[in-house]
Amino acid sequence: MWKARTKTDLIIEVWEKLDCESVGAVEIEAIGTVVADQYGELAVDSPMIVARLLADEGAELRHSEIMKIYLASTAERPYDAALRNIVKIDSLQSAAASIRNLENLRLKYAGTKDKEGLRLVREIALRGKQTAHENAGKKNTDPATQQVSAEIVKWLTVWLQTPEIFKNWLTLRQKSLDFVDKFGHMMSSEN
Repeated sequence: MWKARTKTDLIIEVWEKLDCESVGAVEIEAIGTVVADQYGELAVDSPMIVARLLADEGAELRHSEIMKIYLASTAERPYDAALRNIVKIDSLQSAAASIRNLENLRLKYAGTKDKEGLRLVREIALRGKQTAHENAGKKNTDPATQQVSAEIVKWLTVWLQTPEIFKNWLTLRQKSLDFVDKFGHMMSSEN
């Protein structure tokens, strides 16, 4: 139904389809619903970000409505700050740091018996694993990047299954001959 290829283009397309000159709570919520349908809940930007984008496109903003919806949305999403951009899988080093950060959050949420926090940490890890898996299978990607992505899939799989042993497992994995043969040169150049 939507022609946009990017989230930004989708936001503009939805606004144009709404055919309104001014933007307030109703329009921001409608845009958020479409973005969530297309890209998932975590892809929905803050009302302030959407409003700024639309203002740049010529929309007149109903500021008080946008501020109210912004305040309501931040109260409903207490995990956003901790989870935003927590998973980076562009290198082995960034993946290891990301998994350490996920583990720290997992321990925090487990300690407070926060089931929603634990669910979100797991969901984000699964999404990172899926992205790494897709990167490993891309035919037009160089073999080294495919190998790194496949390795990151292994790491996330182990962490998701048994997070308690991951740190020790990773230490052993990085000392293995297989790992050193494949990635030893990368690990020394990434430090």
